Amino acid sequence: VLDKLKAERERGITIDIALWKFETAKYYVTIIDAPGHRDFIKNMITGTSQADCAVLIVAAGTGEFEAGISKNGQTREHALLAFTLGVKQLIVGVNKMDSTEPAYSEARFEEIKKEVSSYIKKIGYNPAAVAFVPISGWHG
Repeated sequence: VLDKLKAERERGITIDIALWKFETAKYYVTIIDAPGHRDFIKNMITGTSQADCAVLIVAAGTGEFEAGISKNGQTREHALLAFTLGVKQLIVGVNKMDSTEPAYSEARFEEIKKEVSSYIKKIGYNPAAVAFVPISGWHG
């Protein structure tokens, strides 16, 4: 939705940060869509350094999650960068829940939640204060 560049839409990835603003009765909110792809990590840092809260999206698909949470995985790198850049509030979106076996598997969600919680605790987050939300970018 926020990917405006032609290359972003063609490749299906965010390359540059994009902003979307709205307000509620209590808050002014700016959503900063930052790239997750390793090639655009400088842009991710630029966006993250301006944030009060981060939404870390992890893929639930078999193999995808394991790659992201591995020693040199993007999930670990992004969580560590967010904390290091001063983002102390974190929400974890567990995406692609429609692609788990079976679809929307509660066991898979809990497995991911446990493993991510263990890692984010090591870097300084309090897992009890982190919301984990099962989602499907395709189906909602």
